[in-house]
Amino acid sequence: MTKFRNCVLTIFGTRPEVIKLAPILMLLEHGGDRIRAVNVASGQHPDLVPPLVAMFRLRVDFHLRPRTGNDDPETMLGRVVQELLPIFRQESPDLVIVQGDTATALAGAMAGRLLGVPVAHVEAGLRSGDIRSPYPEELYRTRITQLATYHFAPTRGNRDLLLQEGISEASIFVTGNSVVDALHMVLPKEPGLRAAKLLAKIAGRRYILLTTHRRESFNSILEENLCTLREFVEKHHDVVLLFPVHPNPVVRAAVQRCLTDDSRIILTEPLQYPDFLYLLSRSWLAVSDSGGIQEEVAVLGKPFLLILRTNTERPECIEAGLARLVGGRSEHLLALLEEAYLGASWVNPARKKANPFGDGKSAERIVNLISVLLNQRENGARYEQGCGLQTVGC
Repeated sequence: MTKFRNCVLTIFGTRPEVIKLAPILMLLEHGGDRIRAVNVASGQHPDLVPPLVAMFRLRVDFHLRPRTGNDDPETMLGRVVQELLPIFRQESPDLVIVQGDTATALAGAMAGRLLGVPVAHVEAGLRSGDIRSPYPEELYRTRITQLATYHFAPTRGNRDLLLQEGISEASIFVTGNSVVDALHMVLPKEPGLRAAKLLAKIAGRRYILLTTHRRESFNSILEENLCTLREFVEKHHDVVLLFPVHPNPVVRAAVQRCLTDDSRIILTEPLQYPDFLYLLSRSWLAVSDSGGIQEEVAVLGKPFLLILRTNTERPECIEAGLARLVGGRSEHLLALLEEAYLGASWVNPARKKANPFGDGKSAERIVNLISVLLNQRENGARYEQGCGLQTVGC
């Protein structure tokens, strides 16, 4: 029986967490006798996570109780912490990895801190500057920063924000974003069966790919945006709206009130990640409140993205000329849609910069750093800034 030197426990529970952690988990599995990987699924997105786990062929060692439709973020957070603690005691991890800004990530950081386990935060240092937007993500990621031992920042801008908050420079590492690695792994050259069927319904017309699910939009803003998109599509007969509808019941209720599935408004269940990427890469325009899509269009270099928010923690996408903020007014959304339809120059941006989120080697950097940091802790060594690991060429 192999005797592992270190145990690394990773917790995930949402679609973005699985996507961005998958390249890291795959490398950890090949850590030889250095690392024993333990993977925990929190149950936060019980419908969206299993297909991704299967697609990436990830191993899940512990499944926590799945979230119910009535769970609020605080209930989810408390439950996951409670269920994680006995797993931590059983497995005695030397490090816990969390990703992003979810209730699952915060619960993992809290459990690690409670039991004295170092916490590594993947995708650290993202900030919108408004604790209420996006909510509760902005609140969660600032709390995770306070709990984390190591901060794996996607960009130098994220690193600078962490330094401004008083985080020790020796604990921050610029790695790039592992979504780039994941996208390169799964982006198909040809459409899958489901994507092909949707493209057949679109029938060669230009289409808008829509995603929306942010909690801060769960009021009149969500319905106003949906009605605006319906109005735009009804006006322009050569435009199709393709909307993979998030399973959140609030989103689905708004869709029932505002949208009708017809030949030019196509409502579908959430797509497998390769199908989604294929359709995103061929869309005329993307409209979304998702942070992940901001990263994905930066990797693909297309399409142009209208961000259904008043701010973003990923300004790099806007700085690269690939996106615009819509703000909280549906009339601004309609104006931008009409500008795009009339051929505004910003709709077809030329890639002038390298992808700001990295080069597809983020997972390798993160796993190498984890190995070095665990070795240093094991030997009682203190991290020295001069060893060249702080910024690793993103």
